[in-house]
Amino acid sequence: MRKDGDITAAPDRRKWRVRSYQAGDESAVRELIDADRLPGQPRCSPELPNAALRGCPSAAGWQAPARARLSVLADTDDRPRGAIAFLSWQDLRSGLIHLLHAHEDTPALHDLVAHALAALGECPRIEAFTAASPGTLGPGGLPRAHRAATHDVLVGLGFTGRLRGHYLLRQLDPGPSPTKLVADVYPCEYPPGHRLVLHKAAEPIAEIVVSTARDRTAALYWIETAPEYRHRGLAGKLLDQALALLTEEGATHVVAAVGTTWRATGTTGTAPRLFHEAGFEVVDQLWEYDRLIDVAPKPHAQGR
Repeated sequence: MRKDGDITAAPDRRKWRVRSYQAGDESAVRELIDADRLPGQPRCSPELPNAALRGCPSAAGWQAPARARLSVLADTDDRPRGAIAFLSWQDLRSGLIHLLHAHEDTPALHDLVAHALAALGECPRIEAFTAASPGTLGPGGLPRAHRAATHDVLVGLGFTGRLRGHYLLRQLDPGPSPTKLVADVYPCEYPPGHRLVLHKAAEPIAEIVVSTARDRTAALYWIETAPEYRHRGLAGKLLDQALALLTEEGATHVVAAVGTTWRATGTTGTAPRLFHEAGFEVVDQLWEYDRLIDVAPKPHAQGR
């Protein structure tokens, strides 16, 4: 016999509403973000929701000033069930969705994206997950398999998706350091971490940038070799030294994104092979999206 409480009643969404983020929402929004966290990603920091109110960090170098908004979908108890952050540029008439989380609940995701589209109604071009750089703050795109409901909602609301790259993960095990250190190590301000540079006659010929983060995680941001010095095994030696450095700093996992439109890992087929040989495994595909519509310009008011 079925007892009371055996079936969880579906939530009554009729009184749910999308509203602006408030300071008291921080804990709930962090839980939403962490629920979509990929292996190798650190837990959401208390600063991230507030940072979203200031915009997407990777879009900070854009010329035109952006208007940043962070909204939540609140239930009847006013608890956030989803969150979305987006930017708009008035001069460029474009928008960007850079944060979207709702426990992969399709109706909630639909309400949040529809809210952003309404707020960005005068933007003929709206992008999603295009500006983020892969690293410790996120994978640098939407993980297609892990976030299938989000993908479907975006496509269903008129976005076109395309493959941006692949999210890779490697476990770091304590072990002996490389027998010969081939690169000089410098502090890196942005992204914060280490820049390892290999020189020849005082000229840099190869470099790699890595960093460590919370929860014993680490990220590889890019690796490059000067064209005339490629296919000589230099990238592999740099990578070995960088992984040893991250291990010494206490990291147990390192992530990388290969094949993205950002600077990460170069532009040739060498990068995927390099990471495969170094023990990295593909966790998911990374996708980005855009939506183009015809928006008629507003007529100018004319006086009588």
